[in-house]
Amino acid sequence: MTLARRLLAEGLGTALLLATVVGSGIMGVALSNGNAGIALLANAAATAGVLYVLIAVLGPISGAHFNPVVTLAARWSGAMRNGEALAYIVVQCVAAIAGVVLAHAMFDQPLLQPGTHARTGGAQWLSEGVATFGLLLTILLGVRRAPAAVPALVASYIFAAYWFTASTSFANPAVTIARSLTQSFAGIRPADVGGFIVAQLVGAALAVVVATWLSPAPASVGKGA
Repeated sequence: MTLARRLLAEGLGTALLLATVVGSGIMGVALSNGNAGIALLANAAATAGVLYVLIAVLGPISGAHFNPVVTLAARWSGAMRNGEALAYIVVQCVAAIAGVVLAHAMFDQPLLQPGTHARTGGAQWLSEGVATFGLLLTILLGVRRAPAAVPALVASYIFAAYWFTASTSFANPAVTIARSLTQSFAGIRPADVGGFIVAQLVGAALAVVVATWLSPAPASVGKGA
């Protein structure tokens, strides 16, 4: 598969993922009559559903990373070269922003809205570290032990992590950057992005160490959220 096709798949998948995250958040709030639990349930279910579809359909083309920390893990494992990994990460970040813009356009809202939702402090950072650790561990062990189940494994983990983490599990630097451009239910203040990304990188690094210890043979990282 050519790099151009792989990048197109990564871009489409990441954009559709963010359009779903933000769009379902807007719709959930609009239809829940102020019930935050129902809005979160709608947001989590829509995100998990689209992740399953995108990973199953685009995984054979690009590996369906949709996430810079998944791409960094692939580079660490030797599955990608430096240039490929950098191209993936750039496309993921740009496409994530495009997905947020698309969601806003579908709901007739201003296309770019600097986030106002405060997400900061030790509990939030710990939550992001745990969320990213669990996601990467699911992927790293899943691609080796149960590769056919990876779409369901990732979707199931993200659905659960929306609920068991205080941060609602961003677990993705590209997603975090893009969600700083929406004032919807899914948003985050731009000032809080740095803390989230640092926590995500730490969680991802720990997951790589633990996965290597649990499964010493190199795993071919391909599919993720």
